[in-house]
Amino acid sequence: MASSQTQTHRYFIALLLLSAAFPPSSSSDDAKFAKSLIQFKQSLTNAAALDGWLEPAGASARLCSRNTPLWSGCICLNGSFVGLRLVGMGLGGAIDAEALAELPLYTFSVARNNFTGPMPDLGRLTRLRSLYLSDNGFRGEIRGDAFAGMRSVRKVVLAGNYFSGDIPASLVELPRLVDLRLQDNMFGGRLLEFRQANLTGNFSNNRLRGSIPAALSGLNATSFYGNPDLCGTPLAPCKTRKHFPKIPVIAAALAGAALSAFITLTVVHRRRPKHLKYSKSMDGFPMEDPKPPNKKKKQDQRLCFVNHNIERFELDDLLRASAQVLGSGSFGSSYKAALPGRHSYVVRRFRRMNNLSREDFSSHMARLGRLSHPNLVPLVAFHYTRDEKLLITKFIENGSLASHLHGNRGSGRPGLDWATCLRIIKGVARGLAYLYRELPTLCLPHGHLKSSNVLLHTNYQPLVADYASAPVMDKGHAEQLMAAYKSPESTESEGVTRKTDVWSLGILILEVLTGQFRASYLKQGRWPSSDLATWVGSVVGEEWAAEVLDRDMGGSAVGLLKIGKHCCEWDVERRWDMREAVERIQELEE
Repeated sequence: MASSQTQTHRYFIALLLLSAAFPPSSSSDDAKFAKSLIQFKQSLTNAAALDGWLEPAGASARLCSRNTPLWSGCICLNGSFVGLRLVGMGLGGAIDAEALAELPLYTFSVARNNFTGPMPDLGRLTRLRSLYLSDNGFRGEIRGDAFAGMRSVRKVVLAGNYFSGDIPASLVELPRLVDLRLQDNMFGGRLLEFRQANLTGNFSNNRLRGSIPAALSGLNATSFYGNPDLCGTPLAPCKTRKHFPKIPVIAAALAGAALSAFITLTVVHRRRPKHLKYSKSMDGFPMEDPKPPNKKKKQDQRLCFVNHNIERFELDDLLRASAQVLGSGSFGSSYKAALPGRHSYVVRRFRRMNNLSREDFSSHMARLGRLSHPNLVPLVAFHYTRDEKLLITKFIENGSLASHLHGNRGSGRPGLDWATCLRIIKGVARGLAYLYRELPTLCLPHGHLKSSNVLLHTNYQPLVADYASAPVMDKGHAEQLMAAYKSPESTESEGVTRKTDVWSLGILILEVLTGQFRASYLKQGRWPSSDLATWVGSVVGEEWAAEVLDRDMGGSAVGLLKIGKHCCEWDVERRWDMREAVERIQELEE
């Protein structure tokens, strides 16, 4: 009780201090601020939410009435304008930093909008205490000194964008920083040696590497998930390298490699005749042509790389590699090819693609190769001939979500706990949101979303696979096999829409929540089965939720169930779009 009274006492003291710090602003000040706000608005697109921002009549204007804003999005304290909160308004365009520099901004938030491009230059906002740029489309590297002028800032939230490169070094120099949110970007390099006391943060789902600094080791492990190359407390210990004299090591390595190669070749020769070779697995591709080589033959024997961060290899390297058949999926066979001394890759062999020319096919593959997101399996390379195509991606060791939900329980692998399931769904949603932003002209930015096409990296970071294949697939074959064509609109209106992937996301959510899956969903054909409709109806019923979700999972699972229900809405007009579904999923507390 005493602690509660102390906290209340401190709260009122803080309010009194803030009120003293912000005496009511004059109408002349507000008129000046209003002009800067209108200048800022002019650089925005889709700014209908700010239609109430109008040029003040004469020299007087009021932005605030005590703590109530008179202009949409303004933050007021004791009659003073102190910040902007423009959240979820669909805004785009450019952020006019010069106009903002004329305003007394202590808080600036444009979270959950449609801004793109590099981070705006906000270094002149020297009064700023809180900065929220999360869940937009900002991208590229951030200058190391981008935060150098913000000595008063306490909270920086850049989550849910596509920032890359190193974490800006100027963040370390902010003396009052207590909360830093950088998750769900593409930051690389090492974590900085932050010196701020009591700093909390989230660095998950990036491309960070190396050991976690001691100053950050007290954070929860979830703050670092989705960075496969990070190690140290609170994650797994970093591997130590032992140093031995070089010559014995090299000799031992060569001897071991020779012995290993001999054993491998012997075992493979005797027990695994299915190597990934043209004569058997790849029949139809000419390996040795007795005719003089020509340009077309050279093209037919060439891999085209679309990911330039991968060490190059030749098609022959793949064909000579030890191969493991992973399975025969909807569109062809998949193999794991282990290149000696390199990564293992998945080679997917397609025969039922459409008749796109080499140029059009290559153009689509190049477009997919430019996609880069922590929750997507990146395309590495492809191979094109008229009769069949190969797509090459990295091999993901931890298997698929389907295998974790419905199999592998007897091999000592634990089932997925609720917190992990929710993180997986959130990651899948982020990957889909990225596809929808980057592929705006495609009706089906994914098209084949199901649990077997969600792969799990280390720490169960989800990677969405097999996306954006509809434009290169044979249409009749796609309609028989792709998940998108199991949706209600596929048969009822003879077509799919930009909301069809939302339907597939809803089915995935219900599968994760229940641990169940309707086998009829995998049958060939274009249908929204009555069996599936009955199952969806039974899962989203209130009795089922009360009996299972509340008992075992908690309130966030009930929230996810409701989201799944809206995603599986039979009526396309009433079904949420992808943006709404993703936003609702990200709002769930883990």
